[in-house]
Amino acid sequence: MKVLVVDIQKGITNESLYNYREFMNNTSAIVSKARQNGVEVIYIQHDDGPGTGFSVGDNDFEIADYIAPYPSEKIFIKNKNSCFSNSDFINYVKDEDILIIIGLQTNFCIDATVRSAFERGYRVFVPNNANSTFDNDYMDRETTYRYYNEMMWQGRYAECISIEDTLKLIEQ
Repeated sequence: MKVLVVDIQKGITNESLYNYREFMNNTSAIVSKARQNGVEVIYIQHDDGPGTGFSVGDNDFEIADYIAPYPSEKIFIKNKNSCFSNSDFINYVKDEDILIIIGLQTNFCIDATVRSAFERGYRVFVPNNANSTFDNDYMDRETTYRYYNEMMWQGRYAECISIEDTLKLIEQ
């Protein structure tokens, strides 16, 4: 089992996110519980490329302070939505069975990673209110969150479970 912390980066971690405070509390609790129980936490950062303001060396690219990795924790960089677009990441997690996926944004990198993990045979868990997104031109942030977590993923690509059940899973 591994916990994937996807794109919780300074440039997009702010109060415009759906259920921002609950998102921060839940992601922090999951990472803390994983560390306490010897479950590896892996960080993934999205790089939009030089000159975008969201690339290596840019402040917005950095992982949000509240959930910053320990020096010993692995960090992968990707430039496409799915974490599985990085071959080093693929090789690193290839022998795992279970992935707990948390982070940003629900309708982009979380969705792509959930589906890619499912297609590769992983058992995927998505904890409630441990992914989030912003309003967009088609749906508000709550509708977008609920669409993916309650309709698209649940029972199809992932097991969307409560924060309490997630913490129990990590303790096993």
